Amino acid sequence: MPRVIRASDVDAALELHPHSEWTNEGWLPGWRTAQDGRRQVRVFHDGPGEQDGLDKYRLELQAAGYHVVPDQMPGGGRRRLHITRP
Repeated sequence: MPRVIRASDVDAALELHPHSEWTNEGWLPGWRTAQDGRRQVRVFHDGPGEQDGLDKYRLELQAAGYHVVPDQMPGGGRRRLHITRP
């Protein structure tokens, strides 16, 4: 069973990459995290190069010891990563 994980832990592991921010014109390119219960965090890439960005984050998080599963929202929606602690 996966252990408890916090979005702030994943944020710290990705701090070398640009963080996405919302402005009045839309999202600035980069990553953002979303807590998904106590045992999972989701990582999204906003802006161009979504798949390339997610691939970079996946490799970085796996090197940091996280379990990473690429996923896509139902109906062909946004790609994302599901992050857990083994």
